[in-house]
This record gives sequence, structure tokens and C-alpha cells, in this order.
Amino acid sequence: MESSIEEMDAHELEKAIELLCSSKAEELQLVGYEYVTSKDVWNCVSHKYEKQGIPPLHQLVNDILSLKATSFMNYMTVSAYRGSSF
Repeated sequence: MESSIEEMDAHELEKAIELLCSSKAEELQLVGYEYVTSKDVWNCVSHKYEKQGIPPLHQLVNDILSLKATSFMNYMTVSAYRGSSF
């Protein structure tokens, strides 16, 4: 039986997002970005939601899992220029 977004409480949703970000961080580590964390992935993905708010769950999952290494590094580079800490 699948759980819908309405049936998930905030803790379950947070845990699911953390697992997705962790999986993407591991993938990026496998291609040579050794120090990427799940928090870095979440900061990169959620950065584009600052103005529009959090999207539906299916879009959020897609955005995390389809994140490309080049997009991630572009985000990290711009963040470094802006002086934000990783």
C-alpha cells in the first residue's frame, strides 16, 4: 500500500527527502565529488524554491534525482562567490 503525501507526517516527509538527498550525494561522490553531503544537495535543490515555495512531492523527488553534477557545481561556485558557507 503506497503512502500519499497527505498521509505522510512532517517527520516521514523529512526522512524521505533526506534519503533522496543522501542517495544523490553518494552518486556525486562516485563521480569524484568526494565531500558532497546530503545537506549540500538539499541546499542546491531548494535554492530555486525560495521565491515560489516548495513544489508538489513528485516535482521535488524529480528535482533531487535528476540533479546533474554540472548544475550542482555551478550552484556551489555561485554560492562561494556570494560568500555563503557550505
